[in-house]
Amino acid sequence: MELYEMSASELSLMLKEKKCSSEELTRSVLSRAKATEEKVGAYLTLCEESAVSKAREVDAKIAKGEKLSALAGIPIGIKDNISTKGILTTCASKMLYNYVPPFDAFVMKKVNAADIVVTGKLNMDEFAMGSSTENSHFKKTHNPHNLDCVPGGSSGGSAAAVAVGSAVISLGSDTGGSIRMPASYCGVVGLKPTYGAVSRYGLVAFASSLDQIGPFGRTVKDTAALFGIICGHDNMDATSADREYPDFTAALKSDVSGLRIGIPKEYFGDGVDESVKQAVMDTVRELEKQGAKLVDISLPSTKYALNAYYIISSAEASSNLARFDGVKYGFRAENYDSLTDMYEKTRSEGFGDEVKRRIMLGTFVLSSGFFDAYYKKAKLVAMDIVREFGEAFEKCDVIATPATPGTAFKLGENMGDPTKMYAADICTVTVNIAGLPAISVPCGKVNGMPAGLQFIGRKFSEQTLLNSAYAVEQLTGEVRPVNV
Repeated sequence: MELYEMSASELSLMLKEKKCSSEELTRSVLSRAKATEEKVGAYLTLCEESAVSKAREVDAKIAKGEKLSALAGIPIGIKDNISTKGILTTCASKMLYNYVPPFDAFVMKKVNAADIVVTGKLNMDEFAMGSSTENSHFKKTHNPHNLDCVPGGSSGGSAAAVAVGSAVISLGSDTGGSIRMPASYCGVVGLKPTYGAVSRYGLVAFASSLDQIGPFGRTVKDTAALFGIICGHDNMDATSADREYPDFTAALKSDVSGLRIGIPKEYFGDGVDESVKQAVMDTVRELEKQGAKLVDISLPSTKYALNAYYIISSAEASSNLARFDGVKYGFRAENYDSLTDMYEKTRSEGFGDEVKRRIMLGTFVLSSGFFDAYYKKAKLVAMDIVREFGEAFEKCDVIATPATPGTAFKLGENMGDPTKMYAADICTVTVNIAGLPAISVPCGKVNGMPAGLQFIGRKFSEQTLLNSAYAVEQLTGEVRPVNV
């Protein structure tokens, strides 16, 4: 077995026992990236020199017998909307095609302090707006399980890189399912943490009340280890939760005896593929045989969630993206007659169609005369969703749903129909609206493509979610990189 094929926990043990070096591992992953990039297209920037240099530093620390983190020396890919000092951070947009941040995001400070090796920046939908990674200005990412299919979005590069072995672990961001959907489509594990558990400082904002950085891994243990490193309080983020977090890996267990699993009827209705429902329910019933208890619940406001999500997220996007005007950094139109003309042409030429669509929608719902009719009502729906989750968790410990309504669709299949593309988020958006944690874990294949089971939990119940996912993993087996 090649080094890039192994899990982070396996590799960490090998590094400690000096059965391999971080440099050897890093070169293996970089070679895998170069061998698969033409087919998969997961990376926007590959940091070969700095990655090898960092790996050598880790090897020197190991040789000295220094105490290192559980993921020291392990290669990681970073979604390209997370600020990396001295490394191009484009958000897959023409608008930021040449932007090199002068600072690191909070999570990058954590990653660097843990001596994790950054291999590069990963492709995504432009400014994290999309469900297929087809909205990137630079390239399309392909699903390693079927190169004719999308990897999901917006963190498609992050999921595809882990699935194909061009990264051992990765970071993505999740605004309405952008970690869990690609994790499901690519057959890997993806965790969307509780809002506030991971600092958003240095994450280029899409919708500030919904955005959350989270980890990808091929195993639950790897995902837990990375989450344990990036979570924590940050004074630079006013929404960061000041609390203690457990050792998620040490507390990992697969015993589900007495676990109450809520089954919401709204997530198993029309619009969700029958085979996906079957795969999810078959897995959950296996957990029932191991001592879990299945509880029927209802979340009636789910039917309004997609509309509410796109109103709220677009409204926040229209405000957040106002800063990209061609004045201080990034793209600027070449020919213009006045300052106002420069703004207009820069934004017209610099943003892609999907970003423009959401800015226009957001500006509309915030405008005078429409604020009460749309934005205010969406926020009221959000309150109902929060309340219903609260009532549901009085009856259960976790909620199990499909992570996506179907398996990965073909490239180009939904690009001409934005509403059909948006419908792919139906199983995930409620979690962001309520600020809850959720995880997608592979639960088998449907017509040859991966399907994901989503567990949703109470705020800061990540350990329970990881344990539930770990129990599923014991049934399905750990994931290895896909051959392409």
